[in-house]
Amino acid sequence: MGHRRAFLQHLGLLGLSTASITKIFDQKKKFIPFASSEPMLMCSRGEYWGKKVLNPAWDVLIETNNILDAIETGANVCELDPTDQSVGYGGLPNERGVVQLDASCMYGPTHRCGSVASLENIKKACSVARLVMERTDHTFIVGPGALEFAKAHGFPEENLLTEESRLRWLEWKENMSDKDDWIPPADGVYIKKAKKGGTINVLGIGMKNDVAGITTTSGLFAKIPGRVGDSPIIGAGLYVDNEVGAAGATGRGEEVIRTCGSFLLMEKMRAGMSPQKACEFVLERIIDINGGLDKVDFNVKMIAMNLNGETGVASIEPEDHAAPYASIITSKGYKLISGKAMRSM
Repeated sequence: MGHRRAFLQHLGLLGLSTASITKIFDQKKKFIPFASSEPMLMCSRGEYWGKKVLNPAWDVLIETNNILDAIETGANVCELDPTDQSVGYGGLPNERGVVQLDASCMYGPTHRCGSVASLENIKKACSVARLVMERTDHTFIVGPGALEFAKAHGFPEENLLTEESRLRWLEWKENMSDKDDWIPPADGVYIKKAKKGGTINVLGIGMKNDVAGITTTSGLFAKIPGRVGDSPIIGAGLYVDNEVGAAGATGRGEEVIRTCGSFLLMEKMRAGMSPQKACEFVLERIIDINGGLDKVDFNVKMIAMNLNGETGVASIEPEDHAAPYASIITSKGYKLISGKAMRSM
């Protein structure tokens, strides 16, 4: 006699009717949400930018009890700071010398989201993405349409190319070939490089366990005009779920897009995997798709948090010859956390 039949007979001996037994087996397994966590904010940067981003974001969370206001305030710090050449004002431009911004925003309680891509002349791209989520029935607006939408909501049109970013672009342009008509300066000197940055994710759990996230970037330096990476794509550069937590990606967007990185990470956490293991799982998938670590010549970094207050961070390459890092802030204060690099340091 098969094990299933024997088990059914055993249930019958316990007095359960056939209908009751059928109901037991037909009932779908329901996901059990994570336990409640205290409020927490997380960003994909280390100590220098982490404190600059998370301290004002935390102040706003305490003052307003609004998680979206908090993470937007944090992301705006990088978008408005010209010394960060990877986000917002002062971002490095495309191959024509034009800064084009991408950003996304997602809110867990409603599962709504908004994104903009190839947005020019507007500093606070993530704020525009939030308005796409809150003030339209769309999720994604790009190019001139995104600019028109931002201007309709009162955002001033401004030149995003700083002198430092222009000179970085000019250095690239004048040194990319010795067969064109662009000639670098005789002394080879351009300008001191600004502080290293990168796409930024700002994730959060609010006072009522409401989860939200933002990803914002100026994208790949010297990209083809109109190129869109993973940052504004929901499920790639960002995903949040009020039953599970939040996840975000930085690095080579093309690889994150084709693995649906943040959504994949979220589903692994939903199935019970820790944020750290889920971050590593996504990177292992990316590495496998590319034929192994020896074939990978790019970096991707994943960060995540769940409703238990657990966090994860992992990258393919070490960061500054060290393990990858991220930052969190809670009622106990700021904390730098380190994770795992898939390639040995």
